[in-house]
Amino acid sequence: MQSLDQQAEQLQQQQDKLVASEKALSAKVEAFRTQKETIKAQYSAAEAQVRIGEAATGIGEQMADTGLAIQRAKDKTEQMQARASAIDELTTSGALEDFTSDQTTLDRELAAVASQSQVDRELEQLKAEVGPGEAQKELQQ
Repeated sequence: MQSLDQQAEQLQQQQDKLVASEKALSAKVEAFRTQKETIKAQYSAAEAQVRIGEAATGIGEQMADTGLAIQRAKDKTEQMQARASAIDELTTSGALEDFTSDQTTLDRELAAVASQSQVDRELEQLKAEVGPGEAQKELQQ
């Protein structure tokens, strides 16, 4: 009977230790949960702060992507305008033939000669209006 009483007392002591350990462990788990939630909240706040800062300064990933897309569109537009200008210039000079035009090469050459003679006529007219003495004075200066 005494040995049973001793065993019961030992078991009670072990139970008390286990209950105390369980309470300590529960307190540590709760402290861990609290710390985890605090860290999550701090991370979310920091993340929101970064996003606000990026949006305000325009350095965010989306803003950078938008800026690059706009720049690429501008570059493509400038390239296309340069090509169109070059083709127009080559067509006007006669280096390229415009197959959509009903003018022949001869027609284009005649138009160029007519344009040149029109310029020559206008120049002669201006010289006549200014007078020979005025043109000489300007050339000598």
